[in-house]
Amino acid sequence: MKKPALAAALVVAIVAAVIVAVIFLNRTPEPKPTPSASGDTAVSNLAAPDSHRLQKAPDGSPVLVEFLDFECEACRAAYPFVEELRKDYKGKVTFVIRYFPLPGHKNSMTAALAVEAAAQQGKLQQMYSTMYERQTQWGEKQTSQASVFRGYAQELGLDMAAYDRAVASPATKARVEKDYKAGLEAGVEGTPTFFLDGEKVTVDSMEAFRSLIDEAVK
Repeated sequence: MKKPALAAALVVAIVAAVIVAVIFLNRTPEPKPTPSASGDTAVSNLAAPDSHRLQKAPDGSPVLVEFLDFECEACRAAYPFVEELRKDYKGKVTFVIRYFPLPGHKNSMTAALAVEAAAQQGKLQQMYSTMYERQTQWGEKQTSQASVFRGYAQELGLDMAAYDRAVASPATKARVEKDYKAGLEAGVEGTPTFFLDGEKVTVDSMEAFRSLIDEAVK
């Protein structure tokens, strides 16, 4: 292998290793999780009928569920990988996201409410992507970023009166909290946490993650 090609390969390998470390080793922890149901109940609730599906495969296809926090840096690091998986397994795997806003993040619940409000107007994926792509603008702030998220909603062309009602609605917060509770019941201890067909994904590389999906698809 020529030196430039070897150098490029080494850079790719190093970047991949860093991403894996961030995703699988440095997940943002949830302090003292308190599961409230049996494992069997938790598995059955991982992909509830009203859970948000980024894309859907035919019935009987593998289901990958991610519990996420939009303010979590590890979730943001996982985002490009998840998008790559969605592209590669389109029509073969159903991708589900569940809200798991961690109390240690000042704006994680506010972000989840904004995404849920957008979802109610059919803009789930657009707001989901915007949150991660602009996380460096609003993450780790100690003041409310609600106005920033409202600006994102305006950019997406949402009905702002409906958006404001949704963000303020107890029903919207209850929808987010439902996902959070399901995560606790499933034993989620940090974000991002992935489940493939009800089994928690515990791997140490992106290649191993893909291998699990490949086996499930077969």
